[in-house]
Parts: sequence; structure tokens; C-alpha cells
Amino acid sequence: MDEQRVSTGIDELDRVIEGGFPKGSLILLTGNPGTGKTVFSARFLYRGATDYGENGVYVNFAESRETFYKNMRPFGFDFKRLEEEGKFRYLSMLTVRESRVSSILKLILEEINKVKAKRLVIDSFSAIAQALEKPHDARILIHTVLDRIVRYIECTTIVIVEVPFGADRIGLGIEEFVADGVIHLRMGRLEERLFRDMVIRKMRGTEVSEDEIGFTIKGGFKAFTSFETKNIERREKFKPLPDPPGKFSTGSEELDSLLNGGYPRGSIILLEIGRNVSTQQYHLILSPTPWSFLMREAGVIVLPSSGVDYNIVWRRAVESGLPKEKINHCLRVCIFRSLAAEKKPWLIEFEGKNMDEDFERYLEVANELREETGKPLLHITGIDLLLAHYGTDDSLKVINLSATMIRENGSLGIFLLKPGYPRISNILNSLVDIHLKMIREHGALLLYGLKPRTKLHFLEMNVSRGYSVPKLTPVV
Repeated sequence: MDEQRVSTGIDELDRVIEGGFPKGSLILLTGNPGTGKTVFSARFLYRGATDYGENGVYVNFAESRETFYKNMRPFGFDFKRLEEEGKFRYLSMLTVRESRVSSILKLILEEINKVKAKRLVIDSFSAIAQALEKPHDARILIHTVLDRIVRYIECTTIVIVEVPFGADRIGLGIEEFVADGVIHLRMGRLEERLFRDMVIRKMRGTEVSEDEIGFTIKGGFKAFTSFETKNIERREKFKPLPDPPGKFSTGSEELDSLLNGGYPRGSIILLEIGRNVSTQQYHLILSPTPWSFLMREAGVIVLPSSGVDYNIVWRRAVESGLPKEKINHCLRVCIFRSLAAEKKPWLIEFEGKNMDEDFERYLEVANELREETGKPLLHITGIDLLLAHYGTDDSLKVINLSATMIRENGSLGIFLLKPGYPRISNILNSLVDIHLKMIREHGALLLYGLKPRTKLHFLEMNVSRGYSVPKLTPVV
């Protein structure tokens, strides 16, 4: 790590600000009440003491030591232990009323010297301004902190500033000018669900690669930058999860947990894909399910979405680690003749002109595959491809017939819907048993359930087992 940088304690944030805060800088952390400022600051101090050998001091004008320690424990921060080890000091300023700047500064400096602190949090500047005798004293204090603590002692300092709801400026209006960095935390609504993000308004001497970043306070504050595809250094054979009673596992432990065990047998799933979500990204959620079916030598029949090459479907199937001859036996990929495909044992061609004839052929293929495998099938259907070839009315007829067949056979159907079909989305929502949607915000990938209704979850790629499965983190 750069010696002139101090880690924020949040790895993803460090990456976008060249390794962390400038050493010996004054950072304003702003936001409305409840946006996560205290958790952010606590992580900055806690990881500083435990991971980087930099002791810290927390100065609080609004909360007692006992309350702070109690509130931070659920996030995994044991400040009581750190204090016993001499790595941390908590200075409660609840009793400060009409104190002089010099007395407050003296107390802070004493605590810093006791543990040789290199990190300081003042919570909050708004409370200081109310506690001091004159508003002008608050300006004097922040300048003194800047000169004597931040610059002289090189103690990297976070000053929390509460922004009242509806306010247009930060604090007294001077803090933002003297600070080296300003990070604003926000809490709002995205897709009618709670969403948290931060805006990096200022960071002196730093090239900020992303100035808006989503985050959650789950697990003690975690930020999510633009989605990254991870390389699998050594690919392993996919290991399917056991199917719960009356359900099919999604192939992902975390998605199973979100859906109370998995996909019900005989159910229809709608996976709706938002703008800027790539094929590879939605396959992160989709692929573990067909891998699970293939590993059990159950049939998988796929009608790919528009723009998805049938060879991609084959390559995804091969990534399961199943021998190619078994994939040939269990997989069927349906395409239209206009694609002029090579003859392959797993490729099924349709004319794409007469819906009734094509659906009869589809039923024949499905029935043959079910008889050959002796197990319920997985049907994956790109709804946009149906719409392109048959139009809305005939496509909805096919969808309803398919849904009936899937339910009767105790199989599983996954419908994929790409952007641009809001009316179809509403219609399908009433037909399906589970409706999931993937979106992107600030480059990060998110998943949530409309049916059943779930929170937003940040979506990452977990390749620790030698294959990719989704890692889900709720926005709380």
C-alpha cells in the first residue's frame, strides 16, 4: 500500500481513490440521519487498529460509550476489546455545554496522545456547533483541528456532518472548503426498494475513478463498484446442491436461501433483465440451474434469447464439467432455420413461420427428451425471440401452453425477458410463480424479487469453487 495513503477500511472505496485517503487529511463525511455515517467511521477506525496498526480515537458529542459499543457489536466491531488492548479511545462529550474551543481541543489531543493515534473521528461537527457558546467558535475549532491535529500530528481525521432533510448546504458552509475530501452518503429508493450510495464530491490530489458507488451496511459497511468478471484459474466440475422436498435447487446456496429453498416443482420463473445487463452477467444467475439438471442427467431444452449464439449455450453447458457425450444426451437447443446452423445432435431447427406447427414439434422434442432421461425437464425460453417470430398474441398463446405443460409434468420453466417489453412483463407477472429482475446501478449489478418481494441484493461473482456462482448481499 502507498505510504502516503490511509486505507478507508472499505476495500472497494480504496480502489477508486488510489488506495485510500491522503495521509494526514481531513475528510468530511456527510449525509442525512440514518445514511450509515457512524458505521462507515467505525469501520475506518476498527480496521485501522486491527489490520494496519494505526490506533484511533472516536470523539462523540451525541452518544455514550456504552451505547456506541452496543450498537457497533452487531457489525462485528468489538471496540471494548480494542480499548482494553490500548488501541482505541472513546471520548464522550455529552456533558460539554458552552465549552471553550481550547478545552475541547485539549481533551481530544490528550486522548490522541494516550494511544498515539493516527486516526480520528469527530461525531459530529453539527453537534459541536450546537454545544459551543458561539457559532464562530465552530469555525475556529475546525481550523485548529486541521492545523494542529491533521497537519502537525498527521492524524487522518473524519469529521461527520449531519445534513438535515431538505437542506441544500453542508453544516455552516465553510467545512467543505477547508476539507481535503468530502464523501456524501445517501439513502433513497431504487425500483421501489431501499438503496444506499455514496458520492465522492472531493478528494484532493486523487484521481477518482468512480464518483458514485452503491453500498450496504450489512456486515459493517461494504461498497460495490462496477461489476467485475473474475477469471477461473482452475475450473472444477460443478457440484449440484440437493433438491429440497417439492423443489428444484437453483444451483446456488444464496439464491436458494433468498427463495426459501429453491424453485417449486412444476413452477414458472420469470428472469427479467434490465438495461446494460450483459448475457454473461445474467448467466451468473441462470447457469447453475441447468448445470444442476445436467449433472443429474435430466433434460434441458433451451430457446435462446435474441442475439445469443446457440454455441454460447453449448459452451455454458460444457462449463458444468459434464462429459460432452452426456451433454449431447441431455441438452436440446432450439433455433430457427434462417440461422443456417451446422448439424449437431443437440440442435433442433424450427421453421419459425407457423406457431402451431413449431409448437407441435417442440412438444415432440420435449416428450422424447423426458422419456429418454426419465426425469422432469428444465425449459429455458427467450421470450423476446418468440415475440420477434410470432408476434405478441401467438407468443402469449405459446407461453400459456408451455406453462400448462410444465406444471402438469412437474418440470421447471425459466422465461427470460430482455428490456423493452413492459406490457409483456406485467402480463407474465400474473402467470409466473417467481419473478426476479436484474438491473445495474452505478455499474454494480443488483438482483431483486418482485414475486416474492425481496430487498435489493448486490450481485457478485464467486469463483472460489472452480466455477461461477452468484454471491448476494442485501441492501440494508
